[in-house]
Amino acid sequence: MQSMLKAIREQSSSFNKKELELAEFIAANPHSVVRMSITELAEQSHTSPATISRFCKTFHFSGFADFKMKLAADLAQPPVEMTYQDIVAGNPLNEIIAAIEKNHIRSIMDTTHLLDYRQLQLALLALRSARQIDLYGVATSGIVAHDFYQKLVRIGKRASIFSDSHMQVTSASTLKEGDVAVGISYSGETPETIDALRCAKENGATTISLTKYGSTTLAGISDVQLFTSSLEEGVRRGDMASRIAQLHVIDILFTGMVSEHFDEYVPRLEHSFQMVKKYRKEKGR
Repeated sequence: MQSMLKAIREQSSSFNKKELELAEFIAANPHSVVRMSITELAEQSHTSPATISRFCKTFHFSGFADFKMKLAADLAQPPVEMTYQDIVAGNPLNEIIAAIEKNHIRSIMDTTHLLDYRQLQLALLALRSARQIDLYGVATSGIVAHDFYQKLVRIGKRASIFSDSHMQVTSASTLKEGDVAVGISYSGETPETIDALRCAKENGATTISLTKYGSTTLAGISDVQLFTSSLEEGVRRGDMASRIAQLHVIDILFTGMVSEHFDEYVPRLEHSFQMVKKYRKEKGR
């Protein structure tokens, strides 16, 4: 199942009657929808252009044309035979290794297909010019936020990360225009992350969210929305594939920052590496 269609099905419980009719029509006729005008789709789905426009904005598209472009790109992707594999009691080690490998590869592939280059460019522009970068995330998403923090510090960017929700809001309250706040949450509904990002936005910071694909509270309050695959399903028990997908996007952002300012950031990376090497206490010393 394609990523967009899966996300639409996941959100179906929150749709009103007309939105549900539209979603069901799109899911049943995706290849036809990409060739329709908004008026044609409204007629055939028994909805209205206004409903279609609202529906598209729910999934963070600027309009129906943008939605069709992304849907067409999603449909153009070759079908992937691999499916996510859940934890099975008593599995032999060789099968566990193969299953985890497939899950991670699939997660990266699905997330890559979802990347919006315009949103990535906006995120990179904000991060490169940021005076201060705040990173928010809890549990597994907090681990991903810490990974990004370590990368940013190594290239000399001023960044902060707190595991305490009160400190997250405290730090967010000190941000202002020219600063950036990044909220990471697979579900997009983590209350602590939402509060911190909303506080940062109220104080003038540019806000970036990294969530699963679809309509979420965190993405809805963000200036820039980045998405990972939402196809993990059963393996959410260990947040394994979702963590790999989030790290995939973080690595893209970091590499994009360094590549753009190679002559500035690479010497900083080398300098930080040499300083750690110089002062690290080796075993046996």
